[in-house]
Amino acid sequence: MRFTEKAWPIFDQVLEDYHRVDSVDAHTENPYAVGSLEHLLYHKCWIDTVQWHLEDIIRDANINAEYALAIKRRIDSSNQERTDIVEQLDDYFLTLYNEVEYHENYRLNTESPAWAVDRLSILALKIYHMTEQVMRTDVTTEHQERCADKLHVLKIQRDDLMEAIDTLLEDIGSGAVRMKVYRQMKMYNDATLNPILYKNKDV
Repeated sequence: MRFTEKAWPIFDQVLEDYHRVDSVDAHTENPYAVGSLEHLLYHKCWIDTVQWHLEDIIRDANINAEYALAIKRRIDSSNQERTDIVEQLDDYFLTLYNEVEYHENYRLNTESPAWAVDRLSILALKIYHMTEQVMRTDVTTEHQERCADKLHVLKIQRDDLMEAIDTLLEDIGSGAVRMKVYRQMKMYNDATLNPILYKNKDV
């Protein structure tokens, strides 16, 4: 089984699990064993799904300012957690391909496998919610048709990205592509790197 044939059904499962409750405060029950690839994929998509809905909430023009700030803080925290889980996925791939002997003329890829998987998880969310728009009964036919056109494009993107991810992993496994990982090194959440945080540390 190719990697994305395993990943995509897990993303679908997350979306179904989340929308049964449909709350950003819902508690996740990850059904997979801690430390497994499946557990990482489920957790990754759950983070993305909650953040998707937090981003919806904060765009409410009538949102209470104090509540909006709390949501923004949650989004910042979620972004950091998202980065952390992507890097854990890359650690999984680094371990998996640790003993690969690279070809003398190996290639480098512009992004790591896990960051490509990150984009696939977001595509799962886009497809789910665009499908909702196509199925709405309180909108015009024109709205449904526009959304159907967008959904068609999203599904093409999904298929192309899945093929690209599987090909990349196969090339890494064969030694044709060398896997290198550069950590994100985000600065805004680091109290020693964000000048607003470290200048006001003792205030």
